[in-house]
Amino acid sequence: MTGYRTIRGEGSAEITVEKSRFIAYLRPVRTREEADSFFAEIRRRHHDARHNVPCFVIGDAMQEKWSSEDGEPQGTAGAPMLQLLSGEGVTFAAAMVTRYFGGIKLGTGGLARAYTAALKAALDDAGTVDISIGVSVRFRMDYAAFEKMKAACARWGYGVEDAEYSGDVEFSVTGPAGSEEAIRTAASNVAGKELTPLEVLETEVLG
Repeated sequence: MTGYRTIRGEGSAEITVEKSRFIAYLRPVRTREEADSFFAEIRRRHHDARHNVPCFVIGDAMQEKWSSEDGEPQGTAGAPMLQLLSGEGVTFAAAMVTRYFGGIKLGTGGLARAYTAALKAALDDAGTVDISIGVSVRFRMDYAAFEKMKAACARWGYGVEDAEYSGDVEFSVTGPAGSEEAIRTAASNVAGKELTPLEVLETEVLG
């Protein structure tokens, strides 16, 4: 099955570099609107900060990426933050790092390191999880057909899970997204007939 990596939940962290405070926040989001709402919330909380630097990655294939430097020199804040999330393979996540200037200039390299260090600490706080995207079809078959189905699934690369034995066998076959029809057809071929609603119990989308 295909899938993606995202954060387990919200995360936050604070570091101090040359008297400047960097406070990082991370939140799971599914849409640009959710990300914008999160950014507005942090800006209200830290309305007195010099910089509130945002970025997000959205989509199971990380299709939508965006960042802003929020007044910091080009390539020193939002861009390296976005690069960190992308490099970690994390999607469906929005991040904002608030900076309170401590009076000492860090230089472009120092800024980039500080913003990414703060975000990495927040990412460690949130934790990550790998989400599978696929489909699960649950069947009921007699034992002989179940054994044939197991062998066939091994050849096709489908998973066989959660078998329950009570006369007949109830079990689930998992495969990549979009494979539901192929799994049903394969089961019918194994059974040598078109399966009835009593034999195809349910279909579940995973991820």
